[in-house]
Amino acid sequence: MKNLALFDLDHTLIPIDSDYEWGQFLARTGVVDPDAFAKRNAEFFAQYQAGTLDPAEYLEFALGTLAQFPRAQLDAWHQDFMQQVVQPAMLPPAHALLKKHQDAGDLVAIVTATNRFVTAPIAQAFGVEHLIAAEPEFTENGELTGKLLGIPTSGTGKITHTKAWLAARGLALDDFQRSYFYSDSQNDIPLLSIVTDPIATNPNALLTAHAQAHGWPIINLFND
Repeated sequence: MKNLALFDLDHTLIPIDSDYEWGQFLARTGVVDPDAFAKRNAEFFAQYQAGTLDPAEYLEFALGTLAQFPRAQLDAWHQDFMQQVVQPAMLPPAHALLKKHQDAGDLVAIVTATNRFVTAPIAQAFGVEHLIAAEPEFTENGELTGKLLGIPTSGTGKITHTKAWLAARGLALDDFQRSYFYSDSQNDIPLLSIVTDPIATNPNALLTAHAQAHGWPIINLFND
């Protein structure tokens, strides 16, 4: 059977945090109060970097912000966000790494704590069909309600969602001879610890130390 290749998104496939940058984009364009929103956004980002973020609290903040606006308007803003912020950060080494696994016939998925509204267009731009992300609730008309469906896709939640995604396809992690997970953060140590090939990718200091202690390979896609 083909192998499984899982990828974190932010600071792994792209050298930015798409969720944080989306918030900064909204503040910069005047969609939300720039001072108040940017301050709150920065506080959450600092918590994430420190490993103290409450993912459910952050997602309620992020999704609640989205729910203030019609979906059509959000989609138009997101197109601008992709052009101005995301696409310049989609660098050749990340494309090449994804292509290596795709060409090998591996089952490839992006597994991210960021919500699907922000990340689905990014996964599509990378040519990745499968996305495991925080799931916003939508109305029957496709409008965001501001609520999160299920549990966050962070920490051990990435294991829960990944296993559920595989089970929906009649698969389990053990069905693959090799399973890869690429991530930059200590927040992903739970999922990194259960694949056959954990790869610290552009790792922060905490993940670097953990990877070195456990003999995990370390790669850097952006600073070599």
